[in-house]
Amino acid sequence: MPKALIMLVIGLFFGTGLGFVLSASTAADISGHDHDAGDLAAHDHAAHGGEAHDHGELYDSPEGVPAPTVSATLEPDPVSGWNLHLTTTNFAYAPQAAGAEAVPGEGHAHIYSAGIKLARVYGNWFHIDRLPDGADSVTVTLNANDHRQYAVEGNPLSVTVPMPTQDN
Repeated sequence: MPKALIMLVIGLFFGTGLGFVLSASTAADISGHDHDAGDLAAHDHAAHGGEAHDHGELYDSPEGVPAPTVSATLEPDPVSGWNLHLTTTNFAYAPQAAGAEAVPGEGHAHIYSAGIKLARVYGNWFHIDRLPDGADSVTVTLNANDHRQYAVEGNPLSVTVPMPTQDN
């Protein structure tokens, strides 16, 4: 049994080292940061090596295509957390196309609170279990398939909902 344990430790040591060497040689990003973040002023992408791409680029629907809209309500969940309800027009959620080319009127939503991205959402309802300390609102952006934030005539499309009081 001790010989098997020693072999396991040796295998873990070399396997972990090999994994790091391979990820470094392929320029893989192992920082754990989600580079899907949208255009929020509190998101400082330059501080963590985000120079290679622009989180702030917007996607305006082409002329003649109705611009999407978004509104939201946030209510305490009867058990825990909050339930966020999104209402959109001229917009279809397209989880199968996330990361693909932008198609007018389709994509997904990003949910933020206290400048932190909480989730990418592919539907009208989302449960928020916990919020960052000091959170006083939730912001929702609509994003094209390629993750650019939708804009209407150059103005970023988002809605911010203040936190309701919660008794539980």
